[in-house]
Amino acid sequence: MATPAFDSTVLTRRGVLAAAAGSLLLAGCAPQGQRPDDGPSSSAPTDQDLIVGASLELTGAGALLGVAQRQALQLTADSLNRTGVPVGNLVRSVRLQILDNGSNPEVAARHAADLTRAGAQALIGGVLGETSTALAAAAQRVKTPFLSLGYGDRIVLPLEERTFTYKLTPDAVDMARRLVELFDSQKIRRVSVLAADGLHGDSGVRAMREALADSSTDLARTVRLPATGRRFRAAAERVAGSQRDGVVVWGTAPDSGVAARELRAAGHRGPIFFDAGAVADDTVQGANATAVEGAYAVHPACLDVSTATATTTAQLARRDFVNRYTQRHGVSPDFAPYASDALQLLATSARMATSLDRGRLRALLQAQTVEGIAGGYAFRADRHGGMEPDSLAVYQVFRGAWTRFA
Repeated sequence: MATPAFDSTVLTRRGVLAAAAGSLLLAGCAPQGQRPDDGPSSSAPTDQDLIVGASLELTGAGALLGVAQRQALQLTADSLNRTGVPVGNLVRSVRLQILDNGSNPEVAARHAADLTRAGAQALIGGVLGETSTALAAAAQRVKTPFLSLGYGDRIVLPLEERTFTYKLTPDAVDMARRLVELFDSQKIRRVSVLAADGLHGDSGVRAMREALADSSTDLARTVRLPATGRRFRAAAERVAGSQRDGVVVWGTAPDSGVAARELRAAGHRGPIFFDAGAVADDTVQGANATAVEGAYAVHPACLDVSTATATTTAQLARRDFVNRYTQRHGVSPDFAPYASDALQLLATSARMATSLDRGRLRALLQAQTVEGIAGGYAFRADRHGGMEPDSLAVYQVFRGAWTRFA
């Protein structure tokens, strides 16, 4: 296979966003608990901290992604607390309260109420569509702003019932459109969709049908993966095609890599395409490595950090985050930047609001257009899925690594 081309071009509009974002997200501050012009003081936590509650899948089906989010939250909180977050005329510390929802939506919903009662001014979490949806509904009841890390467009819909929820992951429709553009460029004339059970898979099926309707690529078949775990061979056999047929695997790691492996075992010799939920080291390593070599994925352009020249504040912040995460945990962050961006967005909202009031924090979340670690966000009153479509890029697995494809 030829080496994929690298594309390190940065869009001008996003460069402007990045410069603006840097002044908001990375500005130096005085030590916590003081006025910005005061001298040194104790760094002990106070009851005026910015308290962020997180309900994460540290065990269960979503643990691979949930643990990465916890690590990103802790890394970003440490960074923010080196200087503090100016809120009004005081500088606050960020205090995390992290709970394990066990990948159980009912437990996640209870966490929203429990964390709010414990003083959390905002909530982060839910790497699975089901836990995120449960958190969104519960956050609405307790009127606490919630930043979702899950995949599934319905997490923030209907909008009138999700006024306190903001989703950081890309929308399915934007990922599907990029995939269809790739099909056209690669002259793929027929694809099948192998989609995960649940909300994330539902979004992918809808988005792919819509995107393919106006393209020259035919949708041959849609098959859902079983919800029972990794027994995917029967589903894979139903969509395995010839060398000229593509298969879209729409799911999240670790299931994405296992599904690709089963496709190859079932005789599929055509290209494999992933949505962003597949992008994790687990997908391209170990037993999956041979099966996914050459596969494509649509993902936010944050994976470019190792090859792009950092010329903006946001790019420097992205490179710094990746380096610190890799040094501390020994693996690449992949999915982790969403949690970092969520915490930075909340810190920025608190600065802009000059208050830790939950209602003001919510209102300021939808007034932000910023460039984060994962990509660009533009929340609005009528759009709570904020990842900008032009943050997405196409990657190909080359020698066991995600490589920008052009």
